[in-house]
Amino acid sequence: MGEAVELEAGGRTVRLSSPDKIFFPERGFTKLDLARYYVAVGPGILRALRNRPTTLERYPDGVEGENFFQKRAPKNMPDWIPTAHITFPSGRSADEMCPTEEAAVLWAAQYGTLTFHPWPVRRDDVDSPDELRIDLDPQPGTDYDDAVRAAHELRAVLDEFGGLKGFPKTSGGRGLHVFVPIEPNWTFTQVRRAAIAVGRELERRMPEQVTIKWWKEERGERIFVDYNQTARDRTIASAYSVRPRPHAPVSAPLRWDEVGTAHPRDFDLATMPARFAELGDVHADMDDHRYSLDALLELARRDEHDHGLGDLPYPPEYPKMPGEPKRVQPSRAKKDPEGS
Repeated sequence: MGEAVELEAGGRTVRLSSPDKIFFPERGFTKLDLARYYVAVGPGILRALRNRPTTLERYPDGVEGENFFQKRAPKNMPDWIPTAHITFPSGRSADEMCPTEEAAVLWAAQYGTLTFHPWPVRRDDVDSPDELRIDLDPQPGTDYDDAVRAAHELRAVLDEFGGLKGFPKTSGGRGLHVFVPIEPNWTFTQVRRAAIAVGRELERRMPEQVTIKWWKEERGERIFVDYNQTARDRTIASAYSVRPRPHAPVSAPLRWDEVGTAHPRDFDLATMPARFAELGDVHADMDDHRYSLDALLELARRDEHDHGLGDLPYPPEYPKMPGEPKRVQPSRAKKDPEGS
């Protein structure tokens, strides 16, 4: 596996053991390649993670080995990496790492972290999201190009309801994510309600192309707006995170004029460093913006008052939430009217 090496990030040195261990056999990328990638994009991924409770998606033996999500801060984490105390829907709680330095990302890579999953909150206020995250998820029969069409209409919806500016990025797979920086004035429940309102408006405008149906049997060949990605403890891979697929793709921040011209396959562990060296972080000014959800929450109120469109199901592991409809798939509900 080779002798340990030391890498520097942001003025701090991190030791990397087994640098020659193969992490991506299809491409031949090693643990050292992964670590050097995170050094190369350090300012960008730190911008996406800074002060956010972050879950680590770890592959200690590479992409073909066992993997797990680590929510609790590792016991061997250095004391220069702070934590935040967060509470899960179950009522349990944990201290999660909150990167404040580029070296924290490098340290996590030493332990096989491929993907970083930050909460949409900062450690000084873990109950008030400061991002509205829209996940455009292609369903079977659809692809990235379909997500692109939905994203451009989404951009118009955001602008119409509050003059919101979204920041698009590839998921690293077939989908697109659009993040909107918001004032931390709303609860997780309210932010989720705003995401539902966005999804419903997008569905009205593109009924044959977009759906907000939670049950897979109802989605069809459409782009699913996954509103539950805004629920507490649901996270989305950060910008610049490496995704656990054989060709080592990364979640790539895009300018809007690139949505439709660039393709997810353009961005991987080998190509992103050159792009970053040339362009820097194309979402560098994201934290300079803070928008209001008032217009979207008013849209949600009108949907409920005028059209009877209330809450939608939560994920199965969540406790039953106030105002939530029956959490049973439609085909089962027909057979079991008493299901919940």
